[in-house]
Amino acid sequence: MSDEIWKLGVCETALSIREGNYTCSEVVGAAVERLHKINPQLNAVSVDLSQKALELASEADRKLQNDSDLGPLFGVPITLKENIDLKGQATTLAFEKFVNNIAPEDAPVVASLKKAGAIVIGQTNMPEFGLRWFTDNPMRGPTYNPWDVNRTPGGSSGGAAAAVAMGIGSMAHGNDIGGSLRYPSYCCGLVTIKPGFGAVPNYNPSMGAKRPISAQIMAVQGPITRSVADTKLSFEVMSKVSVFDPWSMPTVLPEEIDIDKMKIGIPINLGNNVAPSVAGSIEKTANILLNRGYSVEPVELPSLNELVDLWGIILFNDIRIFQLDMIKESGSEDIVSIIDSKLSYFPEPSLEDYAMALARRIEAIQEWAIIMEKFPIILAPVSLQPPLGLAEDIGGAEQYKKMEDYQRWLIATNFLGLPSVALPVAIIDGLPTGVQLIGRRLHEHQCFNVAQDIEDDVGILVKNLWNN
Repeated sequence: MSDEIWKLGVCETALSIREGNYTCSEVVGAAVERLHKINPQLNAVSVDLSQKALELASEADRKLQNDSDLGPLFGVPITLKENIDLKGQATTLAFEKFVNNIAPEDAPVVASLKKAGAIVIGQTNMPEFGLRWFTDNPMRGPTYNPWDVNRTPGGSSGGAAAAVAMGIGSMAHGNDIGGSLRYPSYCCGLVTIKPGFGAVPNYNPSMGAKRPISAQIMAVQGPITRSVADTKLSFEVMSKVSVFDPWSMPTVLPEEIDIDKMKIGIPINLGNNVAPSVAGSIEKTANILLNRGYSVEPVELPSLNELVDLWGIILFNDIRIFQLDMIKESGSEDIVSIIDSKLSYFPEPSLEDYAMALARRIEAIQEWAIIMEKFPIILAPVSLQPPLGLAEDIGGAEQYKKMEDYQRWLIATNFLGLPSVALPVAIIDGLPTGVQLIGRRLHEHQCFNVAQDIEDDVGILVKNLWNN
């Protein structure tokens, strides 16, 4: 029976518990059994919280018998990334120096997930400080891609993606400042949303309210799941306004789409080094949408090169001020080498450079907003290449620049603060490939609606992993 249970998604699990098909203990027990069976080969879950999870499941079963007021994620097993506060647990950021950084309270997104009834079964692996598109660190070791152990599972939410892909929980929490939700989802054949600026509160009690401006305006929290519906429900639970993040605000309510009048834009210039599988995914998705009745047209967008450079000026200047000394003092040889490579590409800016980058950002947001009045959804790549090989980001400034070029569509949406749903559309040469749907700010549900139409055509592709 446990093999049937762990395959259920978020919505299916919650419904099965409500209808009495399974108890919370059976559901969480199946996820824990899966964790202990699969994780030794995967190294996705870095902190096993299964004993506490089983106790919470028993408590939930007692509540189930006596209380009809159940949250939308009641009994659903989930994982949390090691850089979000879970009360009583260390928020390590995969960094040895933070092993005693015990969270005094839950982060707002964790509190919302718990209130909705979700049960945390573990914390997931990530690179040091979350500053890589790969998942490896000296404290926890590497996480492996379940499709191909010689490919990255993505980063920085690589443990989150690998776990949920193999049924260790129905949903995984992650976060994203330069693709850290969407790239792992792409590498592991999953669905995620990078919420728009302010849609999901972003705050860690253990770290305090003082945060770099890059984290305030470009970093987001979000869910990774196996389907569009599961990501949508998880996002709705997480997107509760919190006073602890003054930038958080309500999103626009779900709306009906008039498909006949809905224009999807495909960028005329996707970038250099576009792999055939990536170009093919865009073409396949465009055809699906055309067959569904959408209007799909080429669109001229402002240069992404400038946006990527501006993102780097803001982010890496903040790293210099807030994190560099600690990384140099206590980080691994790999993370120091990678950060040095990044910083060598972004020389230390003057105060004027930094101020002008922030000023230019609002102009760029305006330029895109004007275009997206006509094209509310932009169909774009996630990465320009298939999932990369292990440690392919190590190799100096030129190698970093190559990685950055591949991930340009990830970076641009963080810089602009726009929502984006990423989902798989095909399996090519044994690896998943997919697209992202970039939407207007506060219109996450419009991205979900279009994504659902695509998924209805291609199916839930990660299930192919379970047949191997």
